[in-house]
Amino acid sequence: MTGRRRWSTEEILDAAAELLRTGDAESFSVRKLAAVLGTDSSSLYRHFRSKTELLRAVADRILLAAMDGYRPEGDWKQRITSLGLRLREAFGRQPQLASVWGRYASSGAGSRLVMEAVLQDLRASGLPDEEIPAHYHRLAVLISALVASEAGVSTITPQEYDQGMELFRVAVLGADPERFPALSHFAREVRPLGVDRREAFVELLAAQLAHVEAAAAGPTRGAVRPQSR
Repeated sequence: MTGRRRWSTEEILDAAAELLRTGDAESFSVRKLAAVLGTDSSSLYRHFRSKTELLRAVADRILLAAMDGYRPEGDWKQRITSLGLRLREAFGRQPQLASVWGRYASSGAGSRLVMEAVLQDLRASGLPDEEIPAHYHRLAVLISALVASEAGVSTITPQEYDQGMELFRVAVLGADPERFPALSHFAREVRPLGVDRREAFVELLAAQLAHVEAAAAGPTRGAVRPQSR
């Protein structure tokens, strides 16, 4: 009698990613993954010590994919913007995994590559080293939040989207002008969350990078560091 097949770490991650595409982090469990693979949970725990560790590894694969072939060009702001858009596009192709990244983060090679790139770009901005970690954290929170929010919108069905648009129109265009004077005034210009999200992503990221630039150009700052790339 032959024993059960032994699955490699990469095969387990492939199956976990596929399971997450049809579900979410809330409903995901090691037990369900083991059932898909035709094995028991204990065999998977030989590869990953916990569900959280497994989910972090799945999210890290998306970061690795985003960094594959990445060639930074332009100044430091252009490089961070380009990297942010690459992350947005990578999770846009697998939106169910965006919430995993936002919730569990990652500590693998993909995460290190992203962190290294952004930290080098922030050093090139002219910020003092002691201020860089705080600005990095703000950028990481902003990008992960935008990516997760956008991915949530992209997972709804066309029928759900149409229903949402209709409810939005009713709520906005039908607002009582006496109770909601500002909303009534801007009703025809206010856009729903699902519209022009790439443009909004770029503008919000640009605003944060402008804040970094202003901090780096403070009156007591020295010369900007030479480009590290």
